[in-house]
Amino acid sequence: MSVIDPLRLPARAALFAGSTAAMYTAFEAHAAVAGAASRDEILRKWVVQYGRVQLKIFGFNVHGQGPHLSEGHAYPGRNAQGKGRLFVMNHRSALDILVALAFLDARIVSRGDLAKWPVVGYLAKRIGTLFVDRESTVSGARVAGAMVKAVEAGRGVLVFPEGTTFSGDEVRPFRPGAFVVAKRTGAELVPVGIAYADEHATFGNETFGAHMKRVAGEPKTRAALVVGEPIPVADRDAPALQAEAHAQIQSLVYTARKSL
Repeated sequence: MSVIDPLRLPARAALFAGSTAAMYTAFEAHAAVAGAASRDEILRKWVVQYGRVQLKIFGFNVHGQGPHLSEGHAYPGRNAQGKGRLFVMNHRSALDILVALAFLDARIVSRGDLAKWPVVGYLAKRIGTLFVDRESTVSGARVAGAMVKAVEAGRGVLVFPEGTTFSGDEVRPFRPGAFVVAKRTGAELVPVGIAYADEHATFGNETFGAHMKRVAGEPKTRAALVVGEPIPVADRDAPALQAEAHAQIQSLVYTARKSL
């Protein structure tokens, strides 16, 4: 074991805390000077930059493929007409969220208890995360309504329709919520596939703290993120959209795997 290994996790934790405080303070100062009208656009750019800084801190090397990503840009959260997009992506690691922040201009639909976490929960609220208790139909209906409002306001939304994390490249069955919202709003449905080079990145049968400790302690983590072409929503019902998205994301995951 290298002499650096025991120091890696505390060093990264310190860098995460310090960079988060510094970048968030800078964002709020910039937004205050620019005014309320510019805050949303400033936030979009800040979130992407924040995600990319954190990926570097945690030793992530992510290869992005597909529209916009191949040119080094984040995928825009709204289309040319100003309507928000719905991104749907397979879910493998808690660090999927940092990857998404760095490459997709979107609010993330996340587990409800995240809102109560120290620091992380507060920051997640400030950047517009949508929280859902997946075991509650009331919570599910509430977040679906929030997704509709976000899309209509021109904001991208990211959903992990598998509902939780899984290991391996098999894309598990999807929950229907995102596809009902897509049909209701007519928003572009953008499929996204992610794969990790090693199984250590998977969030499985362990606590979140144990997962983060293990992943954050690795020297490097390699991943590939592939974005496909938007799925046409017109003339398809929600179940058809769900089936098409599942098939496309499975194909994108295999493409991501081949690039690692």
